[in-house]
Amino acid sequence: MAELPARPAPRVSLAASRGPLVRAIGIERALHKDVYHFILARGWPTFFALVGATFLGANVLFASLYLAQPGCIAHARPGSFEDAFYFSVQTIATIGYGGMYPLTRYAHMVVVLEAMTGILGIALITGLTFTRFARPSARVLFSNKVTITPRDGVPHLMFRMANWRRNRIVEAQLRVIVLVTERTREGEVLRRQIDIPLVRDRTAVFFLTWTAMHKIDADSPFYGPDALAKLGEKNAGLFLSLIGFDETIGQTIIARHEYALSDIAAGARFVDVLGADARGRFQIDFSKFHDVVRLSDSEP
Repeated sequence: MAELPARPAPRVSLAASRGPLVRAIGIERALHKDVYHFILARGWPTFFALVGATFLGANVLFASLYLAQPGCIAHARPGSFEDAFYFSVQTIATIGYGGMYPLTRYAHMVVVLEAMTGILGIALITGLTFTRFARPSARVLFSNKVTITPRDGVPHLMFRMANWRRNRIVEAQLRVIVLVTERTREGEVLRRQIDIPLVRDRTAVFFLTWTAMHKIDADSPFYGPDALAKLGEKNAGLFLSLIGFDETIGQTIIARHEYALSDIAAGARFVDVLGADARGRFQIDFSKFHDVVRLSDSEP
């Protein structure tokens, strides 16, 4: 059997890590109304960049306020923005080395305002950081290909997944849908969701791998020799959603993935990855996880 080429890089699905599938226009841009969600949706590099920019910006602002009244900070060089900036950093972080301190009532008032800002800012950043770390996430590996393989003489659409963390996900449930673009008799274009029933859509314990199967019968959108061509005309796409309970963190996790029609390998099967070592223990070979091989009898 000739082995089909597999994509080199594994794709591990991380919940909520993907961007929107559709570009939205005409939407209200009101960041101040949803700052919390905006920050949580950013990646870690962007999050730390925002925290750093906010910290620097706040200190630049307060340094400018201190400079508004010359001589309000003891031991600071007159008109020195650098000294005012460092004094602001010491104040907002509640460091207080004692080398520089406020001299005037105006300076004390600015210090009070900055201290309050620092306390609130640190509390908010701590809460956001903890929320990001504590947010449940799934590391589920989806195969690069979807295969159409016969089982007992009937073709089945097969999806292979693996628990990348190798812990236990209990009561895991998989849902598969196909989204197609259709035009009604009235000329209205809409996206229709077609649920794809699976032979077994749940597993009690998702520990190693799971190959979910959809029976291609007369009710299936994949039925017929020209089914893929018809789905291609409708700009169809496959979307997978897996939900389960992670025993390690004690929370429900969700993993999502999508496939294009070009990812479907008809007349092929997945290479076996489960086996046993010399001591009789189960083992999984992830180096072959994405590999598929052609069947000897071409398309089912």
